[in-house]
Amino acid sequence: MLSVQHLSVKYNPAEEHCALRDVSFSIQDGERVALLGANGAGKSTLLLTLVGILPAAEGTVQVDELQLDRTNLPQIRQKIGVVFQNPDDQLFMPTVFQDIAFGPRNYGVSEVEIAQRADEILDALGISALKNRMVHKLSGGEKRLAALAGVLVMRPSLLLLDEPTSFLDLNAAKRLAECLRNLKQSCLITTHDLLFVEDLCDRFLFLDQGELRWNCQHQELDVYLADEGWKN
Repeated sequence: MLSVQHLSVKYNPAEEHCALRDVSFSIQDGERVALLGANGAGKSTLLLTLVGILPAAEGTVQVDELQLDRTNLPQIRQKIGVVFQNPDDQLFMPTVFQDIAFGPRNYGVSEVEIAQRADEILDALGISALKNRMVHKLSGGEKRLAALAGVLVMRPSLLLLDEPTSFLDLNAAKRLAECLRNLKQSCLITTHDLLFVEDLCDRFLFLDQGELRWNCQHQELDVYLADEGWKN
């Protein structure tokens, strides 16, 4: 589904310092993967590189049969959906439905199909009642789910979620986790919220100063966390 091989990223090509250095991992169809690490570890840099916003200095990113380069960015971005940390950066139409409809409408999807897709996604996320609500009147949790709906309507194969529990209370975070658990898409979730991903994700990556320190399955997580001092 996603294959990242020996990926390095520099913000300044003239400097030796790498924001990401020799990062390799893969994500399989339907797999949910957590990306952990401190602020400045390179988590957001990795997400931006996966969708071609930041260029790779070295290495490759492959999504299904496509290897990321400038010539196929539109196709890559149809396969990858990004939910940013702040939903206010993503929601810009007056109502929830108008925001959901914006993406597929730009790709020439018929109005009948847009309405059909929107209803299906709103129902799946449990927010059908928000369809005609004004975006600026939504709570933080409602905005997060509305932003997710606007991404899912494009039917991506892979979801990238950047700190998805920011701005959410405990109940809203639980609701979001349940929604993600029921999705068929593969997910890569960057977070500081270990409680959110501990039971949600199948695998865990840990970035430290731009390098991938470990890549473990769920059953190995406690051992790695203890080694890092995250658990006693």
